[in-house]
Amino acid sequence: MTVGQAKAWERRWDELGKQVPQLPPGPIELDSWFGRHAPVLLEIGSGMGETTSQLAKASPELNYLAVEVYQPGLAQLMLRAEALELTNLRLLRGDAVVLLGEHIPPGSLAGVRIFFPDPWPKKKHHKRRLVQPDFIALVASRLAPGAAVHLATDWENYAEQMMEVLSAEPTLRNRYPDEPGGWAPRPEWRPVTKFESRAREEGRISRDLIFERVNT
Repeated sequence: MTVGQAKAWERRWDELGKQVPQLPPGPIELDSWFGRHAPVLLEIGSGMGETTSQLAKASPELNYLAVEVYQPGLAQLMLRAEALELTNLRLLRGDAVVLLGEHIPPGSLAGVRIFFPDPWPKKKHHKRRLVQPDFIALVASRLAPGAAVHLATDWENYAEQMMEVLSAEPTLRNRYPDEPGGWAPRPEWRPVTKFESRAREEGRISRDLIFERVNT
């Protein structure tokens, strides 16, 4: 971590963050942690927090929860949260699968976002990709009816895999089935990150996928 990130970690982590492996058994007490009751949106893989901080700022009505394994990224997100004076953002460091499986109740999330997860571009590494059938089934089970999982990637092969996996999950429905390829229109509210800008420069097209939980 940089000096600034280390200081932010020391200054704010106890207030804003929790380590997933150290959570007590059962659901997280989110209302007490946020200090209010509000819909909860989970972002998986917040990276350096560039997008996360802006989206939390734009949605003060949401309790915005970000989970990430990379400590400097979480520290940088805390710096961004301070600069934007965010009060509706909390951070978790650890495995999203453990978080969802052991600490997030079924049907409790107002949305899940996974923007530009590691593409593992080599074919022999595709099994390491986050978006797999078992994982999406877990994510879907945590969504409230009508709530959406929103994915984005600039790797064509990964986008196609995401579409295949989400389309095969029986508890999810594509919100944009009539759009070309079933891709969601790129939302104006999703910030263009430096990674997406670089992808454009390199000729890669970003794809958004938005699927909602159906009543079962």
